[in-house]
Amino acid sequence: MKSTIPYRYLALEGNIGAGKTSLAEILKEHYNCRLILEQFTDNPFLPFFYQDPERYAFPLELFFMTERYKQLTTTLPQHELFAELAIADYSFIKTLLFARNNLQDEEFRMFQKMFHTLNAALPKPDIIFYLHRNVPNLKQQIDKRGREYEMQIEPSYLQAIQNAYFEYFRIETSIPIVIIDVENINFKDNKAALEDIMNCLERKYLPGVHQVILSRN
Repeated sequence: MKSTIPYRYLALEGNIGAGKTSLAEILKEHYNCRLILEQFTDNPFLPFFYQDPERYAFPLELFFMTERYKQLTTTLPQHELFAELAIADYSFIKTLLFARNNLQDEEFRMFQKMFHTLNAALPKPDIIFYLHRNVPNLKQQIDKRGREYEMQIEPSYLQAIQNAYFEYFRIETSIPIVIIDVENINFKDNKAALEDIMNCLERKYLPGVHQVILSRN
């Protein structure tokens, strides 16, 4: 169907296991829009990072940053931004938030400089929808999808990532950020809640943080 979302570039964000990709794929079918999915499984350092974070954090984050930048510059050329709706299951700011959590201070300072150089060349999402689940629920979702290398993720790591997102939301005032509580929702099975989510996406929001608790979860 023709998109009734009043934005051209929408980013879905959330912690590991929040359901970003699942929702993005459903929305792509519903709105017949451009879909941008992060190719995180292509990162050769990811399995090693969870085994030895201190050793592999920098190459992991550097690989993620360059691949995200390459993907976004390829799929979001400036002159086409307003031609059709684009939905991504990540935003480039994710790069900095994860790096801040994973890197040592000196590494992060170097990484931050590179990030800001690349970020200046990318369009910012018109709006971010953040899918929120609490940490125990995230762990359940991660265990359910059964990726072996993710089984080593500790609840404390998920909590630190969540804190990083909310700290960013506190200081980002130039675009709308909508936090949607999807705690008990399976996007494929709960059609009523999915309809509520789509209604949220089709509203206009002022810049700043907005919180939505779905009535049918």
